[in-house]
Amino acid sequence: MTASCSPHRRAWTRLTGRSRPVRVLTVTVVVAALAAVLLGALQTPRLPAGSPLSPVDGAGVAAVLAAIAQLAGLRFRLGPDAISVSWAEAAVVVGLVVCPAGWLPAATLAGIGAAWLLLAWLTGLRDPAEIVHLVASMTLGVSAAALVTSLLAGDAGVRSGRLALALAAGAATYLLVTFGLVVLTLILQRDVPPGQVAAKVLYAKVPMSTGNVIVGLCAVFALVREPLWLLAFGPALWLLHRTYRFHLRAAEERRMWEAFAAATARLPGASEAEVARAGLRGALDVFGARRVELELRGECGSRRYTEDGPGQGPEVATSGPAVTRSMAVAGRPVGELTVWLGEPTLPVPRDEAAITAYGEALAGALHDAAAHQRIAELDARVAHDRVHDPLTGLINRSALVADGDTRLRAGERDRPVALLLLDVVGFREVNCTLGHRGGDEVLRLIAERLVGQARAGEVVARTGDDEFALLLPALTALAGPAGWAHGAPHILAQALRRARELVEQLRLPMQVAGVRLAVEVTVGAVVAQAGHVEVTELLRRASLAAGRAKEQGLTVGTYDSGQDASSTDRLALLAELQDAFAADDQIMLHLQPAVDLVTAEPTGCEALVRWRHPRRGQLSPAEFLPAVERSELLIPFTRRVLDLALAAAADWTAHGIDVPVSVNVSARSLTDPTFPAQVTEALRRHRTPASRLVLEITESVAVSEQDIVDEVLARLRASGVQMSLDDFGTGFSSLSSVTRMPVDEIKIDRSFVEEMIDSPAAGAVVRGAVELGARLGVRVVAEGIETVEQRAALIALGCPSAQGYHFCKPMPADKIVQALTQLRGSSSARVTPLRADGAS
Repeated sequence: MTASCSPHRRAWTRLTGRSRPVRVLTVTVVVAALAAVLLGALQTPRLPAGSPLSPVDGAGVAAVLAAIAQLAGLRFRLGPDAISVSWAEAAVVVGLVVCPAGWLPAATLAGIGAAWLLLAWLTGLRDPAEIVHLVASMTLGVSAAALVTSLLAGDAGVRSGRLALALAAGAATYLLVTFGLVVLTLILQRDVPPGQVAAKVLYAKVPMSTGNVIVGLCAVFALVREPLWLLAFGPALWLLHRTYRFHLRAAEERRMWEAFAAATARLPGASEAEVARAGLRGALDVFGARRVELELRGECGSRRYTEDGPGQGPEVATSGPAVTRSMAVAGRPVGELTVWLGEPTLPVPRDEAAITAYGEALAGALHDAAAHQRIAELDARVAHDRVHDPLTGLINRSALVADGDTRLRAGERDRPVALLLLDVVGFREVNCTLGHRGGDEVLRLIAERLVGQARAGEVVARTGDDEFALLLPALTALAGPAGWAHGAPHILAQALRRARELVEQLRLPMQVAGVRLAVEVTVGAVVAQAGHVEVTELLRRASLAAGRAKEQGLTVGTYDSGQDASSTDRLALLAELQDAFAADDQIMLHLQPAVDLVTAEPTGCEALVRWRHPRRGQLSPAEFLPAVERSELLIPFTRRVLDLALAAAADWTAHGIDVPVSVNVSARSLTDPTFPAQVTEALRRHRTPASRLVLEITESVAVSEQDIVDEVLARLRASGVQMSLDDFGTGFSSLSSVTRMPVDEIKIDRSFVEEMIDSPAAGAVVRGAVELGARLGVRVVAEGIETVEQRAALIALGCPSAQGYHFCKPMPADKIVQALTQLRGSSSARVTPLRADGAS
């Protein structure tokens, strides 16, 4: 029995066409075999002693046995190789007995050649080079076996043990020669270790060859002793044949499923191409295929992946039978897997089932790879969108901060850097006129222009709805004289020049939604030193500069560190006010008396709130009251002022001074239905009559939520609290305010008092207010009197009372009693001197 592997067929085209070492080996084997045949033919035919046949008959029997041994052999795949297991050793043993040793090579050549020609016709094997190589190898092996047997047997008879040993030695010689040629051929063909090839061939040959030699010796024994025993060889040979087949097929099954498990374990991958390549290589290993093709179908069209086995070209690889299986996952088609098997015989059901199973595993891996790829693409898209503006494609604010900080740290420390913040002017009007789609197109065009104008190293970003930023991370080449203090003005000038260049480019007309329009921007510019400031701080400063430019009506504004203090203070104001309420010495009152113009006797006292700020010093009401009135702190603030004012009034009442205290009230307080109850509770706490409290309101109350305000005012008047109309004459509804809201007092605004001497119109307003008060029966107080001339003019107009620095400046509550006492004791000719350190 001999074993010949598929490279004897699969690789012969390569061997004879491209592999020179194997081509040389083939020629050598053929020449040696022919030489052995010719040498044997020249010998005198001599049969072993006792041979029952003539030389010619013996040669014929040997040829027939050689042919039958090949035709009755096994031929199937073992991995990537085709295994051919025959009864050659048995035929050789019998042939050495029935045929002359010299004629045996020729008989073997004839028998094996005829058998392989017939097999080629039946199985489709058409490679002449392979047939020649196989026949020559076996002929050379038989020649060597005949030579060894002849030398060892000598004249021994058929029944002698010496002949049996000689026959066994000849069979072993045949096995060694053919084994050596097979191994040598595979080593020359393949890039595999010799030990691996030898082990594989031995695994296939040794058990069968040993059995074949035993069968041959038994056949010789039966032929000599009792030829009828040869009839029993049929069932025995059939059983051996099945045993050999089972042994080889079990090995192939084990190898294939081990390779199947290893191949499917390598299938999972992160991309389709990676899985496809692993699948192709795995199919080559599992099925010993000559070629594998994978055609995938999906939303992106068809993709084809192919891979050929070792030493296979496309023409050779696709010349044999192929198995094609469709691949699907959960009923969804994935593609097709086509495997060209390694042996040119029809596929068996086992092959088709294995290819189907492998295709399903490959389909699952491809589906998982597609899912992983979609997830990876989604992650990449999310990562991209996280740092990019989806409308313009520019990086967003967070990416600008991260990338900008990296750039600022990467270069030389202390080098000048700049940031320009561009804000589109009137963008809301663009949205309202052209719609959001038109507004988006404007933003895209602005982004394109900024990118087109950006220089090397500059970073463009969209940092807000209609806000863009340009970071200039290195201005060293633009710096002036050495040193930041000397070079900063020059660097700022360069940044401003860059900002104006961008403004001019953005002003160029653009066509959007059929409308030709031009865009105006406001730019905030800031320069700094790298390593001393982060991009977040640059953005903040540039935003302040842009805001200041808008306030001043400028196109380009620069950052001024002085802006920071006021901006920070405004931001922290409400939080600091809450701390002030918790303290006892921050919210305080200054009180300024109102006096009779003729006698200078005090007629009342106005409470003016002050904030003794622990960091900023004393703050006037204008610096914090607007913020209070817009916040929820108004109620506790009003409660605190009422408490302080009533406490001061109770103090001077205890000293025998009976004048009311006036407190300014926010318009929001008069829209609060609970405000009258708050006032009543404050009067109760300080045990002060309601008539001693005057609430000063402004004319703005007349146009705000009239129903609620009227109800609140009615409840306050019903409680006995007096009402004063402050800043009279400055509003558009002065007269209607007096008629709609009955008051006890009118206070003429200081602006008319200051101008009444030089302006007849202002004097007419004052005269009218005095006459109106007299006709309505209410007190009239002129605010802001500072000179003797103003006092005399007011007396001439008949104004009864006034308040201002001419009489007394605002002073703390702990000093007001002394001031009121002095005013009460003063004459009409002696009043407090004028102070020029502020106004009431």
